[in-house]
Amino acid sequence: MLPFSIIHFNQIHDKFVEILKKNDGTVILKGLWFTNTDKLLTSDPTNAHYILSTNFANYPKGPLSKRIFQVQGDFLFNSDHEEWKIHRKTMRAFFNDRRCMEATVKVVRDSIEKGLIPFLDHVSKQGMVVDLQDLFTRLMLDSTCTLATGYNPSSLSIGFPETPLATAMDIANDTVFQRNLIPESMWKLQSWLGLGVENKMSKALHTLNNIATEYIKMKKDDIKGNVEGFDALKFFMIEKDTIRSKTTQAYNFLRDIVIVLNAGGRDTTGACLSWLFWLLSKNPSSESKIREELIAILPKDEVRTSKLFSVEELNKLPYLHGAFCETLRLYPPAPYQSRAIVQSDILPSGHHVNPKMTIVLSWYALGRMKSIWGNDALEFKPERWISENGQIKHDLSNKALFAFSTGPRVCPGKNDAFTRMKAITASIIHNYNVKVVPNHPVTPNSSIILTMKHGIKVKVTKRCT
Repeated sequence: MLPFSIIHFNQIHDKFVEILKKNDGTVILKGLWFTNTDKLLTSDPTNAHYILSTNFANYPKGPLSKRIFQVQGDFLFNSDHEEWKIHRKTMRAFFNDRRCMEATVKVVRDSIEKGLIPFLDHVSKQGMVVDLQDLFTRLMLDSTCTLATGYNPSSLSIGFPETPLATAMDIANDTVFQRNLIPESMWKLQSWLGLGVENKMSKALHTLNNIATEYIKMKKDDIKGNVEGFDALKFFMIEKDTIRSKTTQAYNFLRDIVIVLNAGGRDTTGACLSWLFWLLSKNPSSESKIREELIAILPKDEVRTSKLFSVEELNKLPYLHGAFCETLRLYPPAPYQSRAIVQSDILPSGHHVNPKMTIVLSWYALGRMKSIWGNDALEFKPERWISENGQIKHDLSNKALFAFSTGPRVCPGKNDAFTRMKAITASIIHNYNVKVVPNHPVTPNSSIILTMKHGIKVKVTKRCT
């Protein structure tokens, strides 16, 4: 496995697809004999449901995953068993809170109205070429950080200023991906010697901790001063009563909230939006259908005017929803998910697994299997998600769409992510024409988040006034 991963590092996602296709969707990858790093790689949906739902207790994240993803701290993403149950309950309380829903709507609208639209108007007037991936990543960072901390880092502005938070998160993503491919002893030695990506990771972690500390300090001052507003830091400080706590555990909890929410909201949604617009550029008929769907829900006097869409209006757009499902199928922002094994077991595919192994679920490969999706598996067809009566096929989503995971550990921010992505996409498609620069290379990056290696360069022109 190790030589293969090194040789094919730049095409690792597609190389794993080739291997899985030749092995009926499941294969054991052998690691170095003295490291206990054998991995079972699978794109079999029956295995996925068994691991993530049916026999959930036997397949936790595990201590190795926690060390690999150290940047995420101890909260939700890295926790297991009783600790995870407590974190899940806490996180659901936040996302289900009426104030969170209202704040999300406000933050999304403000980010589009005060950030996205002015920026696109500017580049449209100037005839500038813009990297849409960079744009979306910055937009999602600003809106996510606002919802998480109450503060907007204002990374989306003319000139694309460097943002320490974003830079540190990018380094962490690249480092985590490499840690998943090589034995722990190797990357730990790099870390101890202060070499390569591990040296960068150490500095990035220091930067993230300092930023989180500053946000926590400012939020405590705001709460003491009765500053209005709702965000995750304020919610957890008051609900968990950490505002008065001086313990390291309380600080770490708040620090993890800042990092986990920003990473989840920025990276995954920013990547998904980028891939959607690239797929639409390759399938102009699908973009036309989205535009027609938007026009159909508007009063005639608003069809040719600039428009921001409400949540109620966004819920009336099944084709747009299907387009996102199709994007998540072909380009899942988190292309892999790993699990440890508590007790030896036999998977539905017939493969034996044991505690010395790690299971890697490949969502990227799963979305490309003809055995699951048919001969048109590699085609972008939002229609496959829509029933004859024009509704979303939720049964198909539940069976085969794993971008937000499934079972008990399904992403708690799934609905929030769909709302934000639909609002941004609807605003752009209705108000602007977006054209990818000819011959611009678009290829997946070798990272834990499925971004584009060279971004996506586009020119934007205004449609509605």
